[in-house]
Amino acid sequence: MIRVSNLSYRYPGTQADMLKGIDFAIEDAEILGFLGPSGAGKSTTQNILIGLLSGYRGSIEVMGRELSDWGQDYYQHIGVSFEFPNHYLKLTARENLGFFASLYAGETRSPDEVLEMVGLSADADKRVSDYSKGMKIRLNVARALIHSPKLLFLDEPTSGLDPVNGRKIKDLVLGLRETGTTVFVTTHNMNLADELCDRVAFIADGAIEAVDSPQALKKAHGRRMLRVEYTNGAQAPEAAEFPLDGLGENDEFNALLRSGARLETVHSQETTLEKVFIDVTGRELVA
Repeated sequence: MIRVSNLSYRYPGTQADMLKGIDFAIEDAEILGFLGPSGAGKSTTQNILIGLLSGYRGSIEVMGRELSDWGQDYYQHIGVSFEFPNHYLKLTARENLGFFASLYAGETRSPDEVLEMVGLSADADKRVSDYSKGMKIRLNVARALIHSPKLLFLDEPTSGLDPVNGRKIKDLVLGLRETGTTVFVTTHNMNLADELCDRVAFIADGAIEAVDSPQALKKAHGRRMLRVEYTNGAQAPEAAEFPLDGLGENDEFNALLRSGARLETVHSQETTLEKVFIDVTGRELVA
């Protein structure tokens, strides 16, 4: 769906490149997370891909065509949901969506359908000025889906949402992938990326440091150890660690199991995606 080769970009008036020759690809019906702290280059990359920034160097192929060769028809195929809400506040949600639907040449979903998808049906006729920030963010997502885009760009899609509505958006995105939509997510939220993305790209200081599935990255950087907490007559739990390799033949582990001790917790020492990011990039992940 997207193939990026040696992409570089320098903002006018600056002396250094913001993006430093990055390469990545997104397959059809894949969710790729572009992960990094503020200033890493993730929003710059997205803004180039959606046509807001020109003057880049390198090659970007989208849907089999060089990005610079696309015209206004490009926007018939992509949807964009920005992190910060931007709506006509004096209009209702239904009126906002009806207006934006009218801008597309092809068939569109009805406003009621996309409002249902993001859980805003009950507030369809409320002025957007009366919406909470979380409702406005969900309306952003609804607007991005009004024309059933093949390629969806999401910038911090769950920022400002409570856990219930954050879950709705994540389930919605996963469902869209199942029906063939390709999704490019920019975020600094590693929990979101871990749960949502098929693959993630770590970007720091304008360079991509790693691209792989969250599970593969965590396995590669985690400790192959099993930590067991147990009680054996003492009031305070005790703990022991055992190598995962050869665990079934580990005499100390088997002795603990046969000892009559009460097992309280058993955990493999899998790392988190945030810790992997710090390991790979040497950078703390902050908003």
